[in-house]
Amino acid sequence: MSSVPILSTRDLEFLLYEWLDVEALTSRERFASHSRESFDDVLALSAQIAIDQFEPHNKYSDAHEPTMAADGTVSQPVEVKNALAVFAEAGLFAGAFDEELGGFQLPTTVMRASMAWFQAANASTAGYPFLTQANANLLAAHGTPEQIDTWVKPMLEGRFFGTMCLSEPEAGSSLADITTKAVPQNDGTYRVVGTKMWISGGDHELSENIVHLVLAKIPGGPAGVKGISLFIVPKKLVGSDGAVSERNDVVLAGLNHKMGNRGTTNAVLNFGEGTYTPGGEAGAVGYLVGEPHKGLSYMFHMMNEARIGVGFLATSLGYTGYLQSVEYARSRKQGRSLSNKNPESPQVAIIEHPDVRRMLLAQKSYVEGSLALGLYCSKLVDLLETEADPDAQARLTLLLDVLTPIAKSFPSQWCLEANSLAIQVHGGYGYTRDYNVEQLYRDNRLNQIHEGTHGVQGLDLLGRKVIMQDGAGLRLLATTMQETIDRAREAGGESAELGDRVAAALALTTSTTAAVWAPGEPALALANASVYLEAVGHVVVAWIWLEQWLAAATKEGDFYDGKRQAARYFFRFELPKTTAQFALLASLDRTTLDTSNSWF
Repeated sequence: MSSVPILSTRDLEFLLYEWLDVEALTSRERFASHSRESFDDVLALSAQIAIDQFEPHNKYSDAHEPTMAADGTVSQPVEVKNALAVFAEAGLFAGAFDEELGGFQLPTTVMRASMAWFQAANASTAGYPFLTQANANLLAAHGTPEQIDTWVKPMLEGRFFGTMCLSEPEAGSSLADITTKAVPQNDGTYRVVGTKMWISGGDHELSENIVHLVLAKIPGGPAGVKGISLFIVPKKLVGSDGAVSERNDVVLAGLNHKMGNRGTTNAVLNFGEGTYTPGGEAGAVGYLVGEPHKGLSYMFHMMNEARIGVGFLATSLGYTGYLQSVEYARSRKQGRSLSNKNPESPQVAIIEHPDVRRMLLAQKSYVEGSLALGLYCSKLVDLLETEADPDAQARLTLLLDVLTPIAKSFPSQWCLEANSLAIQVHGGYGYTRDYNVEQLYRDNRLNQIHEGTHGVQGLDLLGRKVIMQDGAGLRLLATTMQETIDRAREAGGESAELGDRVAAALALTTSTTAAVWAPGEPALALANASVYLEAVGHVVVAWIWLEQWLAAATKEGDFYDGKRQAARYFFRFELPKTTAQFALLASLDRTTLDTSNSWF
């Protein structure tokens, strides 16, 4: 176990209280029973459990990944189960849920910060509650009262865990092509038959039951995504008294062996292969969620939550790697100052070298910018959840929709780069298993794929979010950013200079968006959507850094000086990259479109 902090309590305090003023949420009825003291208690407890229970087995579970026994069960280190039991006992599964469900009605912003401690300490073990909470959120929103009693409440107690089952071997991200089917039965249940893969947490012996949320098609329904429905398919059936009973026909066909994030099982599941046949009938017993053929819209409730959560996971891994590289740079002595011409003088800590400070500043700008963006989006969720005015609800929904692909993809790309720089700071040692940073890189690499690749997020941002409602999404984002720019200009000095830079980047964003869609050719507009995603992501994070700058502008001390210097780095080294990207996009470059498959 490392003695280096895995997250910065001071940064969280700054973001939550000095910038976002999360304490003000307690004036809203849903959070009225809370205070800053209760928020701090939850965060302190989370940090303690993460450090004491999750971090110690992080490297061990990486080296001893889950295995499938001959009887189809999963074996993995007992420390994983023990840590999750402590997590459950602390009530953290239920933190943000309604009191009537056994929750504490804590703000999402606070619970995201809480979960970041666990994700930083042990991404793999943290994956189980992460998926379970998202599953429970979906069912709490779209399930029947009976489904909530049967499945949600046990998940919030930590007795049942949850998954999401979307991908199939031949479909991948193309959900229109899934073939899993659900045949209706006379008793109102369905029999589900098909194969799902890449199912994180898909099988294990860590809980009494596993609640799979499965996308499938009811025979005779519409073609494509319009024919997708959503089903609860438990690993084990549950009686009317709530007791877990016989095994459902859900079979673990195999485990995927991953580059990183090895401690979380990743499964291929066969539904209805006949190994277990409740009542002697073919197919796994499933229960329809909501209405037929609306499954994808329900699943997006979970997917959008998971996308922001993946951004937090990437951020947490990048952040802890950054802190470890700072500590290493302070203690590792090598070389002499550039201004020191005496070869016999003592060696200096490598943090004295400008290029090492460059790498540390880059990491700091990526991880602190990403954490701020994720918490900003989380506060939007809290405001939306407690907003009564329909027009305000619509604006909050629209802004959150536009920011979600960026909140997922920017951390996934740039906090991974932070992990790469952390290895570089460590030098050759960073490439060995003696230090944690190589594992952090491997664990984080998955997040560029999880919950939609960069290509998928780019198509979502450029093909849907910024043009929806005739461009209302982009206009709202621009208006929101302009409010920050106006405050910066009013403050004057360096604040105004940074505000002008954001304004210029925002103008390029809007003009480029118009330019790529002007010909009216979707294929041409979307050919370079990933470039658009990266450029707009940088503009958004520059805005978030401007927000942090203004919150720190008049305050003194090393912490605030560090904030300001990281902001300067992002504006001087990172934001200028977007100029060339926007120019490429506005040129309507056809390089990728005009490339023949035979040329590879």
